[in-house]
Amino acid sequence: MKPGESKLSASGWASAIAVLGLVCAAGTAAAAGGMYKWTDDQGVVHYTDRIPPESVSKGATVLDKQGRSVKTIDPAPTAEQRKAIEAEAERQRDVAKANAEQARRDRALTQSFSSEAEIDVARARAVSTMEAQLTTIGAYIADMTRRKQELEKRKAGYGAKPVPASLDTELSSVTEELARQNALLAQKKEALAAVGKKYDADKKRWQEIKIEQEEAAERQRAADAQKASAPPAPVRGRSAAASTSKP
Repeated sequence: MKPGESKLSASGWASAIAVLGLVCAAGTAAAAGGMYKWTDDQGVVHYTDRIPPESVSKGATVLDKQGRSVKTIDPAPTAEQRKAIEAEAERQRDVAKANAEQARRDRALTQSFSSEAEIDVARARAVSTMEAQLTTIGAYIADMTRRKQELEKRKAGYGAKPVPASLDTELSSVTEELARQNALLAQKKEALAAVGKKYDADKKRWQEIKIEQEEAAERQRAADAQKASAPPAPVRGRSAAASTSKP
């Protein structure tokens, strides 16, 4: 963008196009010897060969020499209309972005798996890996729990006597580690559930894509068959040429 230029929004372009349309129409009307029908701020209708600059954005009707309407120029959009135009443009951009992202995911899915069986194998592999992690974490938690119980028993054995600082420190450390591992276990369980849902969704979408592809292929085959069965279009001049070639 050059210095001094400004970037127009969707509503700005709409306004600019509306005004440009009136300007272009002015040249058309003048060249054709026609005129404009336009209304001023007081509601008075005018018929002139030009529109005052202050009324250009209000819209007009281009008339020919016989006074017939040949073109209608819409007025520039209002602030509310401009807002609606911008909102619709933003919505369309969001839809296009979502469609592009879905197309990208579909390509990745069909390139990653050539059959439903492959999706099932990948799902089983991922689930097995996470279940092994859960088993390992669970075993570690069990060990830590036993160790904590042992430390608590030793601490209770001191009764009213002072408890060694090392015992308190170790017990506190084990307790904190247990809290971390239990939190990790909960996260892994959530991740395991998410993995199952992901592969279920992938499999469902893969099936939908294949159905869509088969339906598209069937429509194409039907169109090709219809085209092949249609009689050939007559070639102009062939009959005449054939008749003139006879003796």
